[in-house]
Amino acid sequence: MAVLEKKIDFALVFSVKNANPNGDPLSGNMPRTTIEGTGELSDVCLKRKIRDRLQESGENIFVQSDDNRKDDYKTLKDRANGELKDAMKDAKKLTEKACKTWIDVRSFGQLFAFKGESEEKGSGVSVGIRGPVTIQSAFSCDPVNVTSIQITKSVSGEGDGTKKASDTMGMKHRVDFGLYVTYGSINPQLATKTGFSYEDAQKIKEAILHIFDNDASSARPEGSMEVIQLYWWEHSSKAGQYSSAKVHRSVKITSNKGSERPQSASDYDIKLESLTGLKPEIFTY
Repeated sequence: MAVLEKKIDFALVFSVKNANPNGDPLSGNMPRTTIEGTGELSDVCLKRKIRDRLQESGENIFVQSDDNRKDDYKTLKDRANGELKDAMKDAKKLTEKACKTWIDVRSFGQLFAFKGESEEKGSGVSVGIRGPVTIQSAFSCDPVNVTSIQITKSVSGEGDGTKKASDTMGMKHRVDFGLYVTYGSINPQLATKTGFSYEDAQKIKEAILHIFDNDASSARPEGSMEVIQLYWWEHSSKAGQYSSAKVHRSVKITSNKGSERPQSASDYDIKLESLTGLKPEIFTY
């Protein structure tokens, strides 16, 4: 497969309705928000979903979640030692084999920093790989309203069952509605170093289009998170005709509800500023 030779930028617009898109473990699993009340999904959360979609399509993934693990390796160290055993002492060989083996390594990069089995100083491996695909945290276009409800269980999970235990009570949080947007880029200079191909870029695009498929949970019921539009710009050169910042700014999203709080994606006007010589593919899922 030919290595990617042209810069790519993308923007993903998606909606969240009555769901917790990305809970913050330091805040009782409340939906992530900024100090101004803007909703947020971390870049790590988004990459986890992309990895899961790639894995479901049959791709080999290094950073697998425990819920979706497809091999017998229980840790990243075990997986690296098992698949890269003959390259662990040579940084160049490790990089080449890791990028060839796993699409998420040649896409997002990876830090291989594992201690050796012996106590000898310097044993082990420490190799950093920079990937060509970067994606930003997603933020809502307006502040979101977070609703919290107290929940109970009808059966105690601990104690002798004669009275309600502490585990019968809990809290559940959700974003009532939010329209979110995230931006990303694919750098062809870094693609050359990891062997990331144009075909890999198409797989990333397809994974983003289906980023919320098979991702339902109690916190994110089926249909509560929806891709609205994906903008995909393919430049004509490695450097690109425009900076990524200018390309990303060309997506203009404004509420058409005035002082009222938006309740759906249709309450927003999404417009695209024209950039001479650069026209995106626009996908609506």
